[in-house]
Amino acid sequence: MLVVLGQELRDLWLGGRGLVLTFAFSLLLSVIAYLVATNHALNFLEHRETVNLLLQVAIAVGSLLALLTAADTVSGERERGTLESLLLTPVSRLALAAGKLLGSLSLWAVALVVTVPYLWFLGRGVGLVGDALVTGVVVGTLLAVFLASLGFLISVFARSNRVSLSLSLLLLLTLFVPTQLPSAAQQGWAGDLLLRLNPITAGEHYVGKVVTSAHPWSEDLSWLVSPFVCAGVFAALALLAGARFVRLGGGAAA
Repeated sequence: MLVVLGQELRDLWLGGRGLVLTFAFSLLLSVIAYLVATNHALNFLEHRETVNLLLQVAIAVGSLLALLTAADTVSGERERGTLESLLLTPVSRLALAAGKLLGSLSLWAVALVVTVPYLWFLGRGVGLVGDALVTGVVVGTLLAVFLASLGFLISVFARSNRVSLSLSLLLLLTLFVPTQLPSAAQQGWAGDLLLRLNPITAGEHYVGKVVTSAHPWSEDLSWLVSPFVCAGVFAALALLAGARFVRLGGGAAA
């Protein structure tokens, strides 16, 4: 696994792709921080809301980067003609899947490191740096594991890299749809259930409660059930699929 992980990290970071994506990510956070910093009329609550906005953008975009990287791991190598040599190496398929999945998650880890100075800059005046950082680590890691595992699963079975990336983005947009529903549609037991079952909306809701509403971490832990379950289940499915179905032709058939 460590051998595969090392190779994935070299391809991703020494190849330059990870650096380009990280630069684009930091540029996005810089724009948000600049727009907020130039507004001197923000009150205490609005400062908390801006920290919440920055953190949620960082979690969403960082998880997206992990998803897209994972969606390229198998189908991309299959199209580039490098998967055959990898399958011939004396490495188990399970170790191969684990190494590739961890390599994809390195983008989230770097994105989190990049986010820290922005959180400090915006949250230091309202005492939010510690809460925002811990919340971002927990929620962001759960969502990154879930989405990276989902992307890896799609990459294993997709017949082409274009299909893998397109389907991954489509599913991600579908998961984000409930965040755009009107407030009235999110009320009641049906709206609450929809928000809780969707790991994206559940994670965002938890972040908002801790950062914006200043709730204790333990008060809204029930909102983390869906992200935790989805991260564990999809990671297990990704490792199982990688161990059994990674083939040169794609799909489940030999």
